[in-house]
Amino acid sequence: MKTIYCPNCGEKLNNNVEFCTNCGNKIQISSEENLQKEKIMTAPSNPHAVIHKINKKITIENNQTSITKKLWYAAGFFLLIIFIALTEIIEIHPAIFFLSFFFFISSVIIGFMFRSREKKLQALITGKNLVAEWTLTKEQKKSYVNYLFKHESGKNLIILFSIGSIAVVVFGLFILFIDEGKLAMFFVLIGLIVFLSLVAFGMPYYYKIKNTKGDGNILIGAKYAYINGYFHNWDFPLSGLKKIKIIKDPFYGINLVYYYTDRTLSHSEELFIPAPKDVDLKKLIVTLKELNM
Repeated sequence: MKTIYCPNCGEKLNNNVEFCTNCGNKIQISSEENLQKEKIMTAPSNPHAVIHKINKKITIENNQTSITKKLWYAAGFFLLIIFIALTEIIEIHPAIFFLSFFFFISSVIIGFMFRSREKKLQALITGKNLVAEWTLTKEQKKSYVNYLFKHESGKNLIILFSIGSIAVVVFGLFILFIDEGKLAMFFVLIGLIVFLSLVAFGMPYYYKIKNTKGDGNILIGAKYAYINGYFHNWDFPLSGLKKIKIIKDPFYGINLVYYYTDRTLSHSEELFIPAPKDVDLKKLIVTLKELNM
């Protein structure tokens, strides 16, 4: 007899029950979906308590709701300026009116995007769309954070060298062939290189601190994932799973690449997800490929 799990509390059940024996919730999810979880997830001794613990941690570390609320507040503020300008309660400069209109539209669109992300993340937390989950140990998390730091530092150095070289050539031509403003152009060049250097060397340390403070939880869904405090999804139009494979170096885990398309065409995002040795990543990868076909 196959084992299924209650979508409400995570209680282990037989597949012929109509109601959960722990919380009384009506069982409506398919046996196929539960079978995938049975094969992949390491069932904890008390799933109900673990899910609530994860929920509490994620609410603190990755509050999508807070971002959405801030965007709604911003939209309301700009809408108020638009209303004042249209009713002429206070004279508003046309430039401010058009900027407010632009920021209002932008806040509403981005707000709906984050509202969607909030719902997807909540679906993972509650287990509704959860395919696999585990928590990193301190050693695994440390290895993961250090790898990301080295990876980002190396990538930023390449970007710094590329943009810095272009800036030197462009500003150098101005300094050599234009008589006026040579000193000003030189100081602008120096300022630009200093700024790029601060970003290139400073951002990896900033993200290292954030990643170190992450909760260590890994939640994998069919088309989105929560990794140590960061939420990723590839379920929107013209997006999808590009590549997924098992890695053994610098740690045992998954290398996942997804793509998305925006106004600047197609982009790829590469994720490195550490995993405990007892998680069957082969079955997980097979399931994710099937769910992303």
